[in-house]
Parts: sequence; structure tokens; C-alpha cells
Amino acid sequence: MMYLKEYLRKFEGKKIKLFVDMDGVIADYIVGAARDYDKKRPLYDSINKLEEISKMDNIELHILSVTRMTEGFEQKQGWLDKYAPFFKKENRAILSREANNMEESAFLKAKYLQKYKNDESVIIVIDDDPRVLKEMQNSNDKLILLKDTALVD
Repeated sequence: MMYLKEYLRKFEGKKIKLFVDMDGVIADYIVGAARDYDKKRPLYDSINKLEEISKMDNIELHILSVTRMTEGFEQKQGWLDKYAPFFKKENRAILSREANNMEESAFLKAKYLQKYKNDESVIIVIDDDPRVLKEMQNSNDKLILLKDTALVD
């Protein structure tokens, strides 16, 4: 049994909003240039585990990702449609640095999650960037933060 699924069982009976980063978590950002999102290699092992988790009754699965330029929004949407369509369109937050005065990704994600501060759900974030996790931890102590390795058995 995979680690994350076991971990989530601790919150049985509670609504969980699970926010997942894209780059480095479900898409290999090493392959291709930053602008060539359609060429990013899908990390099928993580994608398959998240798809299985998305079928759990108490889980609401979200994408929380940042794109440098606004044009990357459509590329990331297309990538998700192709490789991870179980992430519902209404649960995809793809934030543009360009549209936000080139703010750092960590700040943009932490700011976005502020709106869930009073949410009754358990809020869990999976990200591969320690700077992002640290910024989130400093801005909202309600969040449960997991490194992307939570998806690895």
C-alpha cells in the first residue's frame, strides 16, 4: 500500500483538499525548455497514484502550479487534459508570474492558499520545492505540507 494513501486514512470522515504542484511532481521539468510544456515528460507513477487517490470519497484534488509567462497557462491546461484529466478544470489553479509583477512562485502559491485559511477542510499541499513549502508554512500554519516524495513508495 502506498504511503500517501495510508497517510490520508488518518483523516477519514473529514473533507481533504489536496493541492498538487505540477513541475517536478507530475511533470518532469528537466525535459524541454520552460516554454515547451507540451514536451514535459509525464511522471506516470505519481499521476497513477494521484488518480487512485482522486477516487477516494473525501478527497478534492487540486492543481496548484505557477507559470512564468501567461502563455504557459494554456500549455499546462493542455498537458493536464492529455496526461491527468482527472484533475477537474475548476480545481486547477495555474498562476502566472508575469500577471503578478514576476512575484516568486513560493509567494504566489502561499498567497493563493490564504483563501483557505478558514476552510473547514484538511488542506494538504504536495510540492517538490523546499522554498515553496517554507513560504507556505510561514504564511498558514493550518496547512499540512508534504514533499513530493510522499508519492514514492
